[in-house]
Amino acid sequence: MGSTKTVITIGRQYGSGGRVIGQRLAAELGIKCYDKELLEHAANDSGICKELFENHDEKPTNSFLYSLVMDTYSFGYSSAAFSDMPMNHKVFLAQFDAIKKLAQEGSCVMVGRCADYALADMKNCMSIFIHADQDIRIKRISERYQLSMAKAKDAVNKTDKSRSSYYNYYTNKRWGEASGYNLCVDSGAFGMEGSVRLIIEALKIFEASL
Repeated sequence: MGSTKTVITIGRQYGSGGRVIGQRLAAELGIKCYDKELLEHAANDSGICKELFENHDEKPTNSFLYSLVMDTYSFGYSSAAFSDMPMNHKVFLAQFDAIKKLAQEGSCVMVGRCADYALADMKNCMSIFIHADQDIRIKRISERYQLSMAKAKDAVNKTDKSRSSYYNYYTNKRWGEASGYNLCVDSGAFGMEGSVRLIIEALKIFEASL
């Protein structure tokens, strides 16, 4: 990585290895990788209970009653408008703020959580989407979590649907649609290490164009 402080965001299909690719990419570049850590930063900055971030993590929550009950756990943000928001909106906004704050601190890799949308106005943000054929992803989830192929397929479909609904609900883009990202990588075709190498080469071209 050159002198440009590039922030790399990674969207990913479940089972594509996007998180692992993000971690290996960050290690290779000598920069931080934020995945679940984003939730902790958002919780600390907002004063909202960390468990609520975990419960809402990349999941669309439309239950008004649930939001109303969970609202009793919130404190911190004091504006009337924020106080009146459903909890899932509060969690998203707090996460949104944490992402922007961390991006200002320097180069890093951010996995999921609509980070590409939060940083859309940053010229030095490179957005990536990791995908793979469903059969490959099902096999990977089956082996990793010791699930039957049927259960792994169900997990892949449900998690992808949840991530897609969450992303589409909170952004003006479509999850996984190629035109919404700087680069889409098929981890099934290139493998984990190959995907990292490809992204690093693409990053050089991206930074040279800034």
